[in-house]
This record gives sequence, structure tokens and C-alpha cells, in this order.
Amino acid sequence: MKEIDKRILTIVKACDDKKGFDIKVLDLRKLTPITDYFIIVSGNSTIQVISIADEIEEKMEEKGYFASGKEGYREGRWVLLDYGDIVVHVFHKDEREFYNLEKLWSGSDELLIDDIL
Repeated sequence: MKEIDKRILTIVKACDDKKGFDIKVLDLRKLTPITDYFIIVSGNSTIQVISIADEIEEKMEEKGYFASGKEGYREGRWVLLDYGDIVVHVFHKDEREFYNLEKLWSGSDELLIDDIL
């Protein structure tokens, strides 16, 4: 398994462990040089959003990966974790509907989560 696959798997499992829902992994390599993948997940409350973000950070740090940036944590409505080639968006369900990143990046390929979990 490739290193990138291991990191994606770690993040997706952390989201699933905290009951994050509507988890999407978007492959952006053909669309932008900014990052390779977006992982998008929703929570039902600010507490759940923060809990998901904490779990991702904890599981990634256990494997030696550290976010180079984190935004929105205090508010708990849209937490962004930047791992360089993977950017994680942990949304409150209302913010996710409003910003609709999937539509914005509709030209991306989506990795099937069932293949990951």
C-alpha cells in the first residue's frame, strides 16, 4: 500500500470512528497544483465536528504525520486540516450544504470509500 493510501485510510477511518457521515475523498491531481486530495466529512454538531478533527489529528500523529495548518477549530463549523497533499474539511452539515465543495470541484474523481474502509 502506498504512503498516500495509508494516510487517506487513517483519516477516513478516524472520521468513521467518530460517526462522521457523507465522507468523500476527491482526487484533485488533474485539476489543481494546490493539493492532491480533499477529504470531506460532515458532523451534526460543533462538538462532533471538533471531535472528528481531534480524532484525525490524534490518529495521524500516532503514525508520525502532523498537520501543517489548522483553521476553524475554535468555531467548530468548518475545520480545515492541512497535510500538504491531503486537505481535510470537517464540516457542520449546514456549512457543508452551503459551501458545497463537491460541486465546486465537480471535475474531480471520487475515490470510493467502500474500497478504503
